[in-house]
Amino acid sequence: MGSTIIASASVGLIFAGALLGIKLQRLLPGHHLGKDTQDVVKLSAGMIATLTALVLGLLVSSAKSSFDAVNNGIVQASAKTILLDRALARYGTEAQPARDQVKRSIEATIDVVWPEKKREASALGTIERSKGMELVAEALRELQPTTEAQRDALSQARQIVADLAQIRWVLIEQQHQQLPLPLLLILVFWLVLLFASFGLFAPQNATALTVLFIGACAVSAAVFLVIEMSQPVDGLIKISSSPLQNALQHLGE
Repeated sequence: MGSTIIASASVGLIFAGALLGIKLQRLLPGHHLGKDTQDVVKLSAGMIATLTALVLGLLVSSAKSSFDAVNNGIVQASAKTILLDRALARYGTEAQPARDQVKRSIEATIDVVWPEKKREASALGTIERSKGMELVAEALRELQPTTEAQRDALSQARQIVADLAQIRWVLIEQQHQQLPLPLLLILVFWLVLLFASFGLFAPQNATALTVLFIGACAVSAAVFLVIEMSQPVDGLIKISSSPLQNALQHLGE
């Protein structure tokens, strides 16, 4: 389910909780809404608000860490790609096919993750099925060094290709870690209860309803951010393509 759909459903459920509270305000007898009752409701709402803020803060922090980890992996891969191209350049003209394959692999990655036109296929799934670095490794196996300088350059290139393959699979495995659905459901349930308590003692006018709806949108936006940052190559909020674009400009020099 997409982050936009989940966030929209969250807005609807949370605001429905506020409307439920307003409805109960009309149905309950007056002595059920006295000051003592308000104090109890406020105490419970404060506890729920504290738990919700704690869990939501932890989720945002975890999602941001995952987002940064993928971004740092892209930066490292970009730097190593430039070093790989330099090593192949030192090897000589025999390594030109491998250099061309490296460039094609980077171009294909950019086209998959940051396409000019929207695609239905998952970027993560396409990256997982790609064989760019495997083709580079095959091209390196075909090289037959004849000098010590070529052997050193080829050894460095092979090590970099192995490092790039490791980075790629680490990033893929990180992206397969999904946000636990029960945790998300519990969080939304707490928010529904919290807004129901708001609606229970809210004035019944357009201003109060508008404020409650804006509040529902605000907390749902936090849920949206958590989901989006948990999928930095497939979501609306993506990692920057600048490192790979910069690496592409330096390839072939």
